[in-house]
This record gives sequence, structure tokens and C-alpha cells, in this order.
Amino acid sequence: MEGKTGKNRLHLDIAPDTVHQRDEAARLVTLGARVVEDPENDHWIVLKDPEDNEFCVLPRRS
Repeated sequence: MEGKTGKNRLHLDIAPDTVHQRDEAARLVTLGARVVEDPENDHWIVLKDPEDNEFCVLPRRS
């Protein structure tokens, strides 16, 4: 697999509406994603898919 050489062409932000943000991030990790950043003072969790594309999980929307 080649490493990332530039910005993503597309960056997804996932905002779950029925589950908690951390539960959704944990589910995505079981599907092959990995957590890159989970800063205590930010409202999002940054993950990467198996091909190294970054995406974020936002807090649950109501």
C-alpha cells in the first residue's frame, strides 16, 4: 500500500443520529478504520480507512 502523498480529494464527516459518537467510532474501527486523533478539547474524532483516507466522526446530531 502506498503512503499518503497529499491532501485527500474527498474528506467525509460522519454525524450519527442514533448512536453516540464514540460508539460509532468504535464500530468503524471494527470495520477496519483506525483512530488518528481524538483530542480532548475537539468535537470530532479523526480516523483513517484502510487505504489511509482521513475522515471525521462528529458528535451525534439530534
